[in-house]
Amino acid sequence: MSELTTEGNSVTSSTNVMVPSTHQGDVILSVNDLSVSFKTHDGLVQAVSHLSYEVRRGQTLAIVGESGSGKSVSSLAVMGLLGSDNANITGEVNFDGKELISSSADTVRQLRGLKMAMIFQDPLSALHPYYSIGKQLIEAVTAHQKVSKEAARARALEMLNRVGIPSADKRIDDYPHQLSGGMRQRVMIAMALINDPELLIADEPTTALDVTVQAQIIELLRDLQKEFGTAIVIITHDLGVVADVADDVIVMYGGAAAEQGPVREIFYQPEMPYTWGLLASIPKAGDEGQLDPIPGTPPSLIHLPKGCVFAPRCAFRRQVPGNACATTRPDFEITGPNHAARCHLTTEQRKTIRLERKIGK
Repeated sequence: MSELTTEGNSVTSSTNVMVPSTHQGDVILSVNDLSVSFKTHDGLVQAVSHLSYEVRRGQTLAIVGESGSGKSVSSLAVMGLLGSDNANITGEVNFDGKELISSSADTVRQLRGLKMAMIFQDPLSALHPYYSIGKQLIEAVTAHQKVSKEAARARALEMLNRVGIPSADKRIDDYPHQLSGGMRQRVMIAMALINDPELLIADEPTTALDVTVQAQIIELLRDLQKEFGTAIVIITHDLGVVADVADDVIVMYGGAAAEQGPVREIFYQPEMPYTWGLLASIPKAGDEGQLDPIPGTPPSLIHLPKGCVFAPRCAFRRQVPGNACATTRPDFEITGPNHAARCHLTTEQRKTIRLERKIGK
């Protein structure tokens, strides 16, 4: 462990830092030192490494990063959806005071769908093709509540209306293939929220939707959050969505948190070169289609680099003395009251680079 001084306060930092949220409210989900690995024929896949965060009631936390960075796996672990036969999960996941990693599968199953729910990336795959959407919504109610099928159908119809399904009284008997992609996503949101969960995890909820429908889905999530006070974890690679809905952001790379902080600081005062690269790759007005992509490819989660995982793609690694980027894994260190990053560059170096390259402007 090492010590940093932030605004006059001594702060302990290590590879496992719980970054406090800027959002007010009770903590509903606390993930502490979560690691997930899978045994494969090619070797051990370290999908998630020492991830820690908190989510408060009414807060939206965005988890961003490239494909294979560990975003979805971490949330599947939280939801208890990784098979114990092939996944090794360590750390703690506390939901509303209950530790889930050590709990029985039945205990987690009772919470899943009732107190915590997930919107999956591909609604066509997540919805059962052989049953009408109404039947699936009714089952989501009756699996957790002792109500009649008539009451459950009324609740299903209410939720379809609430998420904006037109002619819901007729659509309730349709099958998934009869709905558009945007409508299927709305059905998934209705199913996730039908039991008024306290936590909602949305895995790429706007992928493969046109921009108009994307905006409608994001607005729907925002409205429902205001109505129910739901805590939301949104998994995405779309920084436009992040800027629109998030309170706090975790940037993941190579299975670990590379940076974490309030959304405004992530966009306007980012501390880590990988985050700089993500921001630079966003199309901007007047760029005439020119993008500034991050060179290279994400690392193999079986053969992670010895030092900084991002070093092979980092344009600033030679500014760190002693070849530390290639030999030493940087700690996840506090850089501000609610901000942490994993980088060997000094505070002054990062500040100078941001000013010279107009990063975060």
